[in-house]
Amino acid sequence: MREGTYKKIMVATDGSKLCKKAVEAGIEISKLSGAKLYAVYVIVPTTHSPRDFGWEKAAMEHFRTEGEKATGFVEDAARAAGVEEESLLLEGHPADKIVEFAEENDIDMIVIGTLGKSGLDRFLLGSVAENVVRHSKVPVLVVRG
Repeated sequence: MREGTYKKIMVATDGSKLCKKAVEAGIEISKLSGAKLYAVYVIVPTTHSPRDFGWEKAAMEHFRTEGEKATGFVEDAARAAGVEEESLLLEGHPADKIVEFAEENDIDMIVIGTLGKSGLDRFLLGSVAENVVRHSKVPVLVVRG
């Protein structure tokens, strides 16, 4: 891979252990091409009810903390590899926000992990990686966990 092949690479992280392979791949590609790495974690908003007992706010704070941990892991690994990195927490539907961020920020490649589910599990849970692949206008590297 030549330096300059990619200038901006996004790693979508959910903080899971399975996602670490995608983080490693994103960092390696960034290092080889001299690209800036963007670590993105998407917080799924809770629904707000008229009878807010405080749990929605607590849940959002929990998800924000989890997002900071997930992107912090990427930040530490990128720094150790000598890769420039920027962390972002987005809010919304994960696949939509990942694709939207990539388009709005001229991302050259999206790196995302997958659990490799199939059949009923995939149908019931949906697949962020699959939706990103279907809707992204930029190349997507899917790394199996």
